[in-house]
Amino acid sequence: MNSTSQYHILVVDDEETLCEALRFNLEAEGYKVDVAYSAEEALALPLNNFSLILLDIMMGAISGIQFARILKSRSDTSTIPVIFCTAKDAEDDMIDGLDLGADDYITKPYSIRNVLARVRTVLRRYNGEAAAHDNVLSYQGVSLDINSKLCSVDSLEVRLPKKEYELLQFFLENRGTIFSRDELLKRVWADDVFVIDRVIDVHINRLRRKLGPYGKHIVTRSGYGYGFIE
Repeated sequence: MNSTSQYHILVVDDEETLCEALRFNLEAEGYKVDVAYSAEEALALPLNNFSLILLDIMMGAISGIQFARILKSRSDTSTIPVIFCTAKDAEDDMIDGLDLGADDYITKPYSIRNVLARVRTVLRRYNGEAAAHDNVLSYQGVSLDINSKLCSVDSLEVRLPKKEYELLQFFLENRGTIFSRDELLKRVWADDVFVIDRVIDVHINRLRRKLGPYGKHIVTRSGYGYGFIE
């Protein structure tokens, strides 16, 4: 199998001819490619399926900068690499794009050969980073390193006792599900001989405080239990 065939690229540009030229050349390299002629059209797609997005800045109602901001704010798309392609080479646009987390910036007119080289470089770098983070659980600014058992909030290490760490890990692995106290006792405190329900409440309250602005995602559903809700 061609090594590029595992990658699915989205081209977002309001110039249809340019989109189709990029699609043709990227597919010739073995990539799977979709195109969208506006940010609005792109937002209707399952964006988390894409390996990389080639994005024009100057578009219609939603600009490329605004679209990138939406991507980076969503937990399911925040890590997708973005390459900006635009005729506007103003320094402010470049800075805005890079500040949002863009991985590269190409100004028009550009050669297809240059675009293909940039795509290969970004995907190679991203693939290496993804492999290094296989054992990391994260949600927005919260990150758990499963190997080192370290927690960080907005890149700052937060010390968590063993059960708080295991509780947070369990919640991050099961986002969107509410668990009763009995279920949490069986799943997180399974090895303990005797634990009262109140212990869970104490651990959750401490965990919320330590997670700062992200603590609000650990919710209480009265009569049901607790869960991590996005």
